Amino acid sequence: MALRRRNEVPEEKVLEVDASMQGTLTFKDPVNLRINGKFEGKLLTKGILMVGEHAVVNADIGGDIITVAGRVNGDIKASKELNLIAPAFIVGDIKTPALRIAQGAIIEGYCNMISDKKDGGPVSDMLTIDQVAKFLEVDKNVVTEWADTGKLPAVKDGSRWSFERSKIEEWLTSEKIK
Repeated sequence: MALRRRNEVPEEKVLEVDASMQGTLTFKDPVNLRINGKFEGKLLTKGILMVGEHAVVNADIGGDIITVAGRVNGDIKASKELNLIAPAFIVGDIKTPALRIAQGAIIEGYCNMISDKKDGGPVSDMLTIDQVAKFLEVDKNVVTEWADTGKLPAVKDGSRWSFERSKIEEWLTSEKIK
């Protein structure tokens, strides 16, 4: 039985396909995976996934650390980080706690960087009206009124208010509540 050292990087697995490959690829153990060809279906990885510059992926992708330089048509969920390198072209929704976008990379879709983990995962810095009302121990209608009148630091996205936790805490400690 071979033992791995802690700092040893998993062996890189390379997928290079000239024709279209279809199906579901799932890696339960951490790997370094590079896709340079075409892939259709569903792709779930642990470890590091690199979608090469000439790759065309028509799939929903899930993984830890994902870097895209090619074209992806599908949703991407990166549990740790997502890096987009030109000429990356993403058509789909993105969910990741950390996102880096190089100049020339394109995203067509919705991006969510708010973690919904309740098991000690990263805490979002953005709060909803309900969360602010609970935090300040006031009715949510009061929070809405304060946001509408500018008494409370908030950002309006369409018809929804969102609040930065740090700005709410700063506002609270500066004794702006009267």
